[in-house]
Amino acid sequence: MSTQLPPLLLEAIAAHGGLAQWNKFSQVSASVVVGGFLWSMKGIDMDDKPRTATADLQKQWLRVDGFGDPNWQMTFTPEKVLIETKAGEEIASQPDPRATFAGHTWESPWTPTQLAYFNGYATWLYFVTPFLLARPGFTFSDVPPISHNGETLRGLKVRFPAHIHTHSQEQVLYFGDDGLLRRHDYKVDVAGASPGAHFLSEYQEFQGIRFPTKRRVFVRNPDGSPQWDKNTVTADFSNYQLS
Repeated sequence: MSTQLPPLLLEAIAAHGGLAQWNKFSQVSASVVVGGFLWSMKGIDMDDKPRTATADLQKQWLRVDGFGDPNWQMTFTPEKVLIETKAGEEIASQPDPRATFAGHTWESPWTPTQLAYFNGYATWLYFVTPFLLARPGFTFSDVPPISHNGETLRGLKVRFPAHIHTHSQEQVLYFGDDGLLRRHDYKVDVAGASPGAHFLSEYQEFQGIRFPTKRRVFVRNPDGSPQWDKNTVTADFSNYQLS
């Protein structure tokens, strides 16, 4: 694997708006509505109300308003997750949250703080990809292209540095002819290393940056094909705002 930024990644970053535009901002927020069968399997009562997620673009920090209750909010960092009222009264917290997933399987239930950790690192990653990959510490290798909906998707295997909390250290990203990220494969280490195929679509431009507004995650077979009848997570994003 190489540490140099591959041409495909440079093309993708440019297609999403470019580093010069991205580096003008330090924070992003969006309205998010989530669904899928993962939540009920994990013992989570997830409704379809929109929530506002706000992320720091430079470090792993994310806040979700309306987490668990309209008057609560969740704050994620790799070191700690905190659920509190908007007035600052603590509801629950968990230091070193990733360690609490030791021994978990695909069907192990999650506590509210475990849900907060998963939502925190995953949503942060979705906000900052592919720009994050231009930072030092990542390594890259090419993978064969695949076909999706009649389009050839070019693939890039990425190995994340250990300090970044994410689904799995190795992930594969697939880009369309336009350079936009169309598919993102990974294993969810905090859920028994279950393999997922994550599809992104309906891109819109906000303040010069192109973001997907529709995300759908499916269980992934050993041969890489999605199990289309097993839609683990849906996420619809709107009203992106950069500042």
